[in-house]
Amino acid sequence: MLDRAAILGLIPHQGRMCLLDRVERWDADGILCSALSHLDPDNPLRRDGTLHAVAGIEYALQAAASHGALQSGAPAGPGLLASLRAVRFHVARLDDPALGRILAQADLLTGAGHGSVYAFSLRTQDGRALLEGRAALTTARAACV
Repeated sequence: MLDRAAILGLIPHQGRMCLLDRVERWDADGILCSALSHLDPDNPLRRDGTLHAVAGIEYALQAAASHGALQSGAPAGPGLLASLRAVRFHVARLDDPALGRILAQADLLTGAGHGSVYAFSLRTQDGRALLEGRAALTTARAACV
């Protein structure tokens, strides 16, 4: 298990924009992270006092970035979201205290060169699905070439 300080060393998101608290486990195929920041009234993704479910995609993408960094053995540089597919929301918002700690999972489907595709999900500790989908990611450097 890695703590928030270790995650800060893996991803470009710093300060309050690092939404994850822990890497629970990871291997070559994927990663499982957890967080409580969705309950923080000062969460930087809140709008008008609400943390909408769409913000959960950022949790999942930070998990994917953490996985990429752990896989490569080097901190993740800035990346770009190339596309989202098959995103399904099972809740409208994430700031409900009844959700408790949330789990962000990212499973690597394919990775080549400067890009990767992940299946992702966000769920509660008891397994209740909050959102799921797929994301194609690319490094900022590859997008500029």
